[in-house]
Amino acid sequence: MTDKIMTIKDVLALGKVMPVIVIDDAAHAVPLAETLLANDIKTIEITLRTAAALDAIETIASHCPEMLVGAGTILSADLAQKAASAGASFIVSPGTTDAVIKGCHDAKLPLLPGASTVSEMMLLAEAGFHFIKFFPAMAAGGPNFIKSLASPLPHLGFCPTGGITEATAHQWLSLTNVPCLGGSWIAPAKLINQADWDSIGKNAKAASKL
Repeated sequence: MTDKIMTIKDVLALGKVMPVIVIDDAAHAVPLAETLLANDIKTIEITLRTAAALDAIETIASHCPEMLVGAGTILSADLAQKAASAGASFIVSPGTTDAVIKGCHDAKLPLLPGASTVSEMMLLAEAGFHFIKFFPAMAAGGPNFIKSLASPLPHLGFCPTGGITEATAHQWLSLTNVPCLGGSWIAPAKLINQADWDSIGKNAKAASKL
């Protein structure tokens, strides 16, 4: 997308909703990315939960440079390095360990670290992180939990992910400390496997206007 080294702040500024993708066939990667781009979605997180994930990241990075593609579900330094080698522009983790932080630093990729408790968030802030993935968002406390953190943790921004739907997205995006959220409803695996680009396009267009 650019030769400039991006920060997580830059990534989250690209749109209010970041699709969270589980992809089973890398052949779907380019039409998926093209569909999202055509509907004003400029960044995606491809979770490393399938055998096709790294190939999908590499394909999008090579053929759709306008799309900023990140790698999610990073659980180890090794996965961070594999994501970097595949062409990922940023890393997302469900939780955070010292090994994941070091792995992303060594891979020279910005990290959106995951946390679900105030103590974890304070530790990440001490480590220099200003933006945190709140996961699993609905199960871990919902919008009211993050709203309650605006006063005691005013220096932190959150990207909630997990259990959020198009109908509930506005509850999160109305919060001053939520610049962006992760949504799996835009391009669920079922629609990707069916190559239902029309439905995904409609979801993406609606998400881009939230």
